[in-house]
Amino acid sequence: MSLCADLLGNPVTLGDSSSLGGVDDFVGGFMACESRAVNLLLAPVVDPAPLPQAYAAALHMFAESANGPRNARPYIDQALNSPLQATPQEMRFVHAVAAWVNGDLPLAIQLHEEQARECPRDLASLKLGQYHLFNRGDAPGMLKLALACKSEAADVPYFHGMLAFAWEQCHFLKEAEDAAKHALSLTTKEPWAQHALAHVMLTQGRLHEGLNFMQDASPGWTGLNSFMVTHNWWHQAVFALELAQHDEVLRLYDAEIWGVEKSYSQDQIGAVSLLARLELAGVNVGKRWDDVMPYLLTRTQDQFLPFLDLQYLYGLARCGRPEADELLQNIEQHSELASQSSDAWQQAWPRVCLPAARGLMAHAQGNFERAVDQLGLALPRLAEIGGSHAQRDLFELFYLDALIRCGKLAGAQHVVQQRCLQQPESLRLKQQASTLYASLGLSNLASRAWS
Repeated sequence: MSLCADLLGNPVTLGDSSSLGGVDDFVGGFMACESRAVNLLLAPVVDPAPLPQAYAAALHMFAESANGPRNARPYIDQALNSPLQATPQEMRFVHAVAAWVNGDLPLAIQLHEEQARECPRDLASLKLGQYHLFNRGDAPGMLKLALACKSEAADVPYFHGMLAFAWEQCHFLKEAEDAAKHALSLTTKEPWAQHALAHVMLTQGRLHEGLNFMQDASPGWTGLNSFMVTHNWWHQAVFALELAQHDEVLRLYDAEIWGVEKSYSQDQIGAVSLLARLELAGVNVGKRWDDVMPYLLTRTQDQFLPFLDLQYLYGLARCGRPEADELLQNIEQHSELASQSSDAWQQAWPRVCLPAARGLMAHAQGNFERAVDQLGLALPRLAEIGGSHAQRDLFELFYLDALIRCGKLAGAQHVVQQRCLQQPESLRLKQQASTLYASLGLSNLASRAWS
């Protein structure tokens, strides 16, 4: 047994000190959103000590599929039953991952909160805790967790990226921008801080600035995991789409957003979301759905996160696949089981995800009245299913499109005009507003939309 310290100075108990490189790759790669985090799994044998085994289990859980817990369990069982004596801080992280594998997210979050107080430089624990809180729509929890680590982790640029995104998700945009810029002052290569700043600029309607910022940042997106690199390009594409640069969005989709790791959940929903946004903007995406479809077909039985299931469902339904019916049935069944859970977040399945799923299915099938009814039920509580503000905006775009298509133009006007005020640079919205006002017989306002 060997007692070492990881790259942040946290004690690490190892069976063999030569395993420290893999541990540091996980910690550093996880913080920095780099693909080297998986190096831990590439070793011939994962170190038998509890913490490396828990890290290995976490990597399998990040697959965000029904297979994740099954593949993670041998590692977490080894971690819990290892004859090697780990520190209390290490075992707290082990038990947090074990709770995740067992589906007990409230316990996992509780343990990550304890870790933030007791071991504030365990930033792998902080990031994992924020991941859980994000998926549960608990932005204040993300912020509270980060602030608990601030005094001890202020020298770490990646900490400030985590803090920035928490501030942004809580709508504290100045604080978010300040934290993101501080992270980037410590290291120019901090993709999570760049991502947080992109969120701020999008929310504030700084579309041209956001487009230029992300373009300038993109040369530094090397060595990142597939989610981070494709997601930052996705943000670049969203800026371009709002500015009606349709050819550029299609180019970004083909070159940067779809194709890095097609089997990964986040890459799949990034593709679905962008293709859907393009089509809602009236852009012909050609046969691009055809390449995404085989990967969505594997997702009908996941029910891992409601935010993911909704986008899988829309993609399948959009393409007229019968598997969409299967996925909807599985969401219905899972929602029935979730309704009996004592975990409040599980209630998001029947109360939010299920009507949203029915609304998306209806939209894809051309039943726009039903789409309005069902999406209207889900939208006020949509944050409960996780995802960011920018990502969840897709569902309001579907709602708005359904309002227009079923002739509920007065309702559509309320949505469109508010969005125009928030995004005065958006050419996409100007076109939509102009068309809407013309349909309402308000031709003077149609021309005014472009002023």
